[in-house]
Parts: sequence; C-alpha cells; structure tokens
Amino acid sequence: MHRSTPPPLHAPPHGRADSGNAATESLALVEQRATSDSTLAAPGKSRSGRRSTFLERICARKPIESVQKEINEAEYKRPLTAWDLTLMGIGGIIGAGIFVLTGKAAAKNAGPGIIISFVISGIVCVFACLCYAELGSTLPVSGSAYSFTYAALGELLAWIVGWDLMLDDGCRRLGRIPRHLRLGPCRQESHLRPALVECSVEGTPNVTDGFYLNKIKCLDGSECQAVFNIPAFVIVVAITILLVLGIREAAWVNNTMVIIKLVVTVMFILTGIKFINNANYTPFVPPNEGKGQYGLSGIFEASVSVFFAYIGFDAVTTTAQEAANPQRDLPIGIIGSLGICTILYIAVSSVLVGMVPYRSIDLKAPVGQALIDVGLPAMAVIISFGALVGLTSVMITLMIGQPRIFYSMAYDGLLPPVFSRIHSKFGTPYITTIFSGTLCALLAGLLPVDLLGNLTSVGTLSAFFLVSVSTLVLRITQPDLPRKFQIPGGFWFGGVIVPFLSAFFSAGLFSQATVASIARVFIWMAIGLVIYFSYGFWHSKVGALGKPAVRGDSAETIGLAPMDSGDV
Repeated sequence: MHRSTPPPLHAPPHGRADSGNAATESLALVEQRATSDSTLAAPGKSRSGRRSTFLERICARKPIESVQKEINEAEYKRPLTAWDLTLMGIGGIIGAGIFVLTGKAAAKNAGPGIIISFVISGIVCVFACLCYAELGSTLPVSGSAYSFTYAALGELLAWIVGWDLMLDDGCRRLGRIPRHLRLGPCRQESHLRPALVECSVEGTPNVTDGFYLNKIKCLDGSECQAVFNIPAFVIVVAITILLVLGIREAAWVNNTMVIIKLVVTVMFILTGIKFINNANYTPFVPPNEGKGQYGLSGIFEASVSVFFAYIGFDAVTTTAQEAANPQRDLPIGIIGSLGICTILYIAVSSVLVGMVPYRSIDLKAPVGQALIDVGLPAMAVIISFGALVGLTSVMITLMIGQPRIFYSMAYDGLLPPVFSRIHSKFGTPYITTIFSGTLCALLAGLLPVDLLGNLTSVGTLSAFFLVSVSTLVLRITQPDLPRKFQIPGGFWFGGVIVPFLSAFFSAGLFSQATVASIARVFIWMAIGLVIYFSYGFWHSKVGALGKPAVRGDSAETIGLAPMDSGDV
C-alpha cells in the first residue's frame, strides 16, 4: 500500500552513511545485541551483570530513534491537510456548550464580565496549546500525550497518562451526548422543543451521584427509571462504523458538520448584534455577592468553568501519523483551531449578555430563549439544530483519539499486539476502534452521562500537566533536537516559562476538581497499574533493550536515552 513518509526527525549520527534508514538500523542493532546477550534477555539486567534498579526500569525513556521507526512502519494512510486538522480541532472544542455554558457562567458567576473570563481561560489554554504544538511537530506520532511523556519522562508516567486518556476520551465523548434524548419506560411522548435542546435531564431530588441507572423526570412531571439510552447507543455505533471505514471519510463528515456549526454560530452573532442594549453591560463587573458570585471572584470562578470549553484541540495530535505533513500542519491545526474558537466564544458571550440582562438569562437554553424573547423563534430552532450538529462533530473528533492511543501503547508492547493492527484497506486501527466504540456505546446506553462527564476534567488536566513538563524536560535534556515548530521566546521564555506556567495552571485547575472525581480517577489508575505490572512491564520493547547506557559509546551512537533515574 502506498503511503507518503514524513521527513526524518533528525539527520543520521555523525560518521554513519546517510542511508535514509540509519535510525531503524541503529535500533535493530541494539535489539540484535539484546537478543544475543543472555544478560539482556530479562528486563532490568545490564550487560555487566549488574541488575538495574526497579526505579531505573520504570523510568526508561523511549529513544527518539524508535519514534522515527514507528512513523516509518505504520500503515496509516496520510490524507489529512492543515485544513482538515484545523476543522478537527474546532470540531473537538466547540459543541453545544457555546450556546449554553456562556449563558450559565454569565448568569451565575460573572455577569457581563464573562467576556473577561473567556479571555483569561483562552490565555491559560494557549500555554498548553503551544506545548502540544511543539511536541506534536517534534514527535509526530499518534500517541499524543502518551508518546510525548514516554520520550521525556519514562515508561511508567507514560502508561499512567495513556491509561488516564482512555478513561478521559471515553468520558469526554459520553459527556457530550445530548442528555435529553435518554429514553426510559415513560408513556409521555417527548417532543423536541428549542427550549429543551440544551436542557439537561433533571435528576431525582435527594439522590447522590453513583453508578446506577438514571432516574429522570418526564415532561408530565412524573418520575421514571431510565433503562437504556437508545439514541446515544445508535449515535456511537454509527460513528464507530464511520471511523473504521477511513480517516478521510471521517474528516469529510466532520468538516461538513463543523462548517454548519460555524455558520450557525456566526448567524447568531450577526443577528444578535441588532438587539444589543448597551445598558445590559452595566455594571460590567457586578458587585460581589459571595464567593464565586460576581465580582473578581466570580470572574475567576467562571474562568475555571469555561476553561473546559476549550478542551479538544489536543485530539488533533492523535492524527499525526495520518497527516500529509504533520511537522508543519499539526501546529497550524492546534493553534488555528484554538484561536478561532477563542474569538467565537468571546463574540457569542458578548452578544448574549448584550441582548439579555445577565440576571434574566435562561439557564436551560440561554441563546435559544434569548432569541425567542426578541421574537425570533425560527432562529432559535436553527440554533438548536446547530447545537445537535456540534455535539456530533465533537464525538467524532474525540472518538478518533482513543483508538490511536491504544495503537501506540500496543506498538510499544504495553498492550497486546492485536491492538496495533491497521486495516490493510482502510488504513485505520480497526480493532481498537471497534473495541473502544463498542465499550463506549454500552456505557452511553447504561450509565449516567453527567457522572461520566465529571471525570473528564481530571484526566485532561493530568495530560496537560505531563505534556507541559515533557516540553520543559526535552528542551533541557535534548536542546539540539530539531523542532519544526518551537514555542517563541527562546530557551528561557519559550522553553522554560511557558511550559512551567502551563503545568502550574493545569495543577491549579486539577485541585479544583471534586474529591469524588479525583477518587474515581485514582481508582482507575490503580486498575491500570495492575495491568501494567501484569503485562506491560514484561512485554515492553524499551524494557527488552535492557540498559544499553552501560556501553557508553553504543548509547551515544544510537542516541538512546540512558535508562537512569537521574535523567527523568
């Protein structure tokens, strides 16, 4: 199968012939030495007979050369352009939240100051965005945060972030499923009304969160037990089939939906401008009425809330091995999508708080109700349609990422090799796509969507934190590593300050998560560690290389990172 190959990550080492395959030959040489030497056969034992410490083993870093080998060996097709990647990023970021979250945060926290909140969150997100862009262009593989962490911080942390992303991506896409579509044994027929499109299903009072089937309140006011979310199940299955058939086909569908979503958003902005009342902007920062209620504390509280509306650009990096020119196009897609979405978020929030006094904003359907109040019910229906299309495009983008992280982990030996299979015709990781899609469809049908959505933030922030630290570590330990895109500002600003601020803000937002969400993620992490030490630790390709750093010249020749705890 013909596929284009990206340029090498770096030139062959000095003194070797430029065969165009130096990295692959070097890694093969090390594997041959490891196979022929009995002292390297068992993970954790060096050539000299000195057994490596447990810490050295789990901190083993993935050699940059093996990243190039992974790129060359993968059977992915490469049809995606910078345009596709940008629309994919927009598709992952903007869902129905642009028509809901803006109004909720303004009404409950910031008032007209919600505009400042979106600016603050956008600036904070830019730090993480730049880190993803730099590493995405430097290590253009489909593992995203997992692969970045493996190359910079070692195997155990890479496993943890990869395992967390499995949960995070699954919960993120489930959290975007339209909750009002959940069906149960209700005899009252539900009609889709604009006021209900953005409305969350009402939970039964005095019932705490937990892993149980949803109880909901029907339109006639009666309570009933929701048995299975049929529409959510069908949507996930349909998207899974689409993703198996090819990334090009998935990109076409996503591009169409994103364009519809953008057109609807711009229509609201241009229509709403005519109904802005400047008096609604006063006071721009309402007086504080308690912690997180207006005033400066309200603005920052809203900033935390709307920060998660920006999440989604990171999914672009999982398609690195399917981009025609990833080292150029990934930064364009990541930065371009975040920039466009930031402008749209600020514009929508500005128009909404100008149309409606912030205390009068409807919390269930802020934008739809605002249009109805000014006599534009037809426009409200269009907005509702755009919101549903937006939710679907978000799910497509997020469902692209999880199977490709599975693939990268299996390629490295941390998961069974069956997960690293690429379909010979479609060029997609079909086994992992079907597996994750089936699991997601069942969870979407059975579990409470709100509960799953609450797990999203913790996993994402963990990934943001480790990617930021990885950017900083690679800037220090491998300053000469060619970077097609580099965070502007030189070593100190672009290489130290920006990654540090990204890690700092990610950790700060992590601390704001609920105790229950953090506890569930740590339980998930514990399950992952059991799997890692039962399988991944013993089948890791990097671990099978033993400790080549004891041969000073061999490690230098092939560019392997010494498996030493001090390097991490």
